[in-house]
Amino acid sequence: MSAERMVHIVDDSTAVLRALERLLNTANFTVRCYEQPKDFLEAAKHSNEGCVILDLRMPDLDGLQVQARLRDMGNRLPVIFLTAFGNVKVAVQAMKAGAVDFVEKPIADNALFAAIDKALEWSRKQSEDLESQKAARRIAALTPRERLVLNALLEGRQNNVVASDLGVSVRVVEAQRKMLLQHLGVEELSQAIRLGVLAQLQRLRSTIR
Repeated sequence: MSAERMVHIVDDSTAVLRALERLLNTANFTVRCYEQPKDFLEAAKHSNEGCVILDLRMPDLDGLQVQARLRDMGNRLPVIFLTAFGNVKVAVQAMKAGAVDFVEKPIADNALFAAIDKALEWSRKQSEDLESQKAARRIAALTPRERLVLNALLEGRQNNVVASDLGVSVRVVEAQRKMLLQHLGVEELSQAIRLGVLAQLQRLRSTIR
């Protein structure tokens, strides 16, 4: 099962955990259940895939405290809160602190699925943005000449055309290609091109923002 459809559920009620697990399994989600928030936080040290459904009220650590600890750990898991009717105001405060959504008890299936879809889409976009940022940093570390060669390759120009444009020999362009692959830590030209495209997307996002 894809890690992109991973849902962690943290609730001190065994009955709630089992009911949600059965429901989400029918929708082909990968589900991990935790009755103890501390067990979830330990697991979260090694995983930031998918999303987490947190009960707002739990005896040892409540949902807000778990959310804060995730943030302190640098874990980017999107949070969905489960809340009783009287806790909606608190849930709104939690959303202001970074939660993606909240679902009221008793839980309506369509509301839960909508919240999960929203959280997983948020997670996917965050992952793509992080990957683009890393690519941009790697491209920025290239020499100016290597960036020129990479940009030319991104435009689909052949080595002889690039050499003519830069006023160097084809052999020099080939050497520059080899060096930029080494500096980027990749083995294939296609991997370098992918990093270049991601870096361009990051610049575009920065411009839009």
